[in-house]
Amino acid sequence: MNTLEEPVSETAEPPPRRPRSLVAALLVSLRPRQWTKNLLIFAGLLFTLDQRQDAGHVMRAVGAFVIFSLLSSCVYLINDVVNRERDRAHPKKRLRPIAAGELSAPAAVTAACILGAISLTAAFILSGRFGSIALIYFTMTVGYSFYFKHIVILDVLVLASGFVLRAIAGAVVIPVGISAWLILCTMMLALFLALSKRKAELLASLESGSTGSRRILTEYTGPMLDQMIVIVTSACLMSYALYTLESPAAYKHHYLMATIPFVLYGIFRYLYLAHRHDIGESPDAVLLEDRPTLVNLVLFGIATGLIVSHQLQRIIDAFNR
Repeated sequence: MNTLEEPVSETAEPPPRRPRSLVAALLVSLRPRQWTKNLLIFAGLLFTLDQRQDAGHVMRAVGAFVIFSLLSSCVYLINDVVNRERDRAHPKKRLRPIAAGELSAPAAVTAACILGAISLTAAFILSGRFGSIALIYFTMTVGYSFYFKHIVILDVLVLASGFVLRAIAGAVVIPVGISAWLILCTMMLALFLALSKRKAELLASLESGSTGSRRILTEYTGPMLDQMIVIVTSACLMSYALYTLESPAAYKHHYLMATIPFVLYGIFRYLYLAHRHDIGESPDAVLLEDRPTLVNLVLFGIATGLIVSHQLQRIIDAFNR
């Protein structure tokens, strides 16, 4: 039974609509739906519940999430300004406010400068190390908009590195130690999402008969991307399985292995949606619109929190008395 609630088709021709106001156009250009990617900031908090933490750590993690969301929106504005001419030839991206002429390039650049200045200043105020990571993330993603996205293989590696920097930033800002295994898992999962996105973009371009807006797609083939996806999927699952055995939370017990099925289901569900519902281009849509994926993520978070904080062991001990 299909439990996906009528995913929004990004290929269908949208109905005529009134032009957006300047404020609405700016808000849409900030892409708040994609702020879900910054939830990785909380990975350091979740996987270190066995260490001493307080409410201040939670507030710092929330602050880091807000800062990275503003910083990523700054990059989205820059990206849309740089690509506005190519976006106008794309069936979906032509509807973006800057490409559609609803938000002028000077206004977008001004907003990007303000957001960038505010977010980077706040990042260094929160923590010097966190600010340094935020600056690296900003520089790398802006570099992606201008240069890296045109280089085959390096384009997906840079995309994946952005996710890794989010996870590292979330650990640095608390601050707590973070397992190298968790960084590896994040990298493999991010590569999986990036390669799946490229595969969806390639299929969409072949269907429309044009790759004009994304020249890098001509460097990829379907079989090549399928092979890469198989490799990183296997590496992701194996690295997470090893993490559940080697992480500090697993030293006293191996209950963390019970979260492996959640990871398996999440990856397989994403592959299913990408192949059957053509939403591989929008990881944020999967998280926000697919109920099984959202439920799986919530259950994974609850289970991980109980295990890492050793609450599950206390529950089992109480039950056995």
